[in-house]
Amino acid sequence: MKGKIIKGIAGFYYVRTETGVYECKAKGIFRKENQKPLVGDNVQMSVLDEAEREGNIEQILPRQNELIRPAAANIDQALVIFAAAEPKPNLHLLDRFLVAMERQAVRSVICFNKADLVSEEQRAQLLDIYRNCGCAVVFSSARTGQGTDRIRELLQGKTTAVAGPSGVGKSSLVNLLARDARMQTGEISRKIDRGRHTTRHAELFSVDPDTFLMDTPGFSALAVWDMEKEELKDYFPEFRPYDGCRFLGCTHTHEPDCAVKDALAAGLISEQRYQHYLEMYEELKNRKKY
Repeated sequence: MKGKIIKGIAGFYYVRTETGVYECKAKGIFRKENQKPLVGDNVQMSVLDEAEREGNIEQILPRQNELIRPAAANIDQALVIFAAAEPKPNLHLLDRFLVAMERQAVRSVICFNKADLVSEEQRAQLLDIYRNCGCAVVFSSARTGQGTDRIRELLQGKTTAVAGPSGVGKSSLVNLLARDARMQTGEISRKIDRGRHTTRHAELFSVDPDTFLMDTPGFSALAVWDMEKEELKDYFPEFRPYDGCRFLGCTHTHEPDCAVKDALAAGLISEQRYQHYLEMYEELKNRKKY
């Protein structure tokens, strides 16, 4: 029987099939082959006890893709949610996440939640920063329902991984979008200005028959990737139209006659995004290799 893993907790995997959800264990061969089932995996399973809805995962079917963080399989796009305010959005962290998704060839949609807490001018500033980054940008409010229709349009017919730091209203938004999501929502700690982690495991929710949301544990940092510093420029889509640099291997950092720096000076590239690029470049440049 074929199915899709919708949740994995403590070695148990919950597989949705045409006849319902089964609690399954993964066969030992997966450990021997250093392969771990992921939420989103399509699998072949056998039924051990029909009455108790228990089974075994026999085979993991070929994956469309595999994400490391968030850990997931067969994802069409990522919906990355940050608060527009309370807490103030950490745009450097957002850009790190966008680079990670771009490197894994996963399209991202940026969602600034709690948009009812900021002015039109503040929204315009955020939109200007991300206007040319290759991602759709949506402003939403889980409290008022603002923006949810637009998000549903972007989700339609896709499996979307939802990610973002804690305290941004991520679980509340997922509850609005997916009818079968029954997720605990957290409160912002006024003392430390960040939310409690309310999502402990990745879980797949149905929005429509062909549309799924995958909620993932909140993240607070992304490590330096296993890439060379020269690769980083490839993951900033707004750099791509400007390929007229004097030097073929231009890193867009210090070289003369750099088309990207010229575009920056002309206001065609976000100064904030470019500064984050420089910070990440230096981080990759200075990392220790063992």
